[in-house]
Amino acid sequence: MKYMTLSIDDDLARWARVRAAELDVSVSKMLSELLRDMMQREASYQAAMQRHLNRKPTVIAEPGTRYPGRDELHERADLR
Repeated sequence: MKYMTLSIDDDLARWARVRAAELDVSVSKMLSELLRDMMQREASYQAAMQRHLNRKPTVIAEPGTRYPGRDELHERADLR
C-alpha cells in the first residue's frame, strides 16, 4: 500500500470528513474506493472500445454496386 499526501481546501476537507462518517469509512478508504471505481470504469470503457474496434466491418454493398438507401438499410435485420 502506498501513502499519498493530498492538498485540498478546508471546505472540501470538512465535507469529505462528514461524508466519510456518514458512510462509516475513513476519508482514506472513501477516496481509495472512489479512485478504484474510476479506474475500473475506465478499464471497462477501454475494453468495450477495443471489442468494438476489433469487430469486422459489415459489408453493405458488393464492390461495383450502389450503396443501399436509408430505407433499405433499416429494413435489413443483419445490420441491427
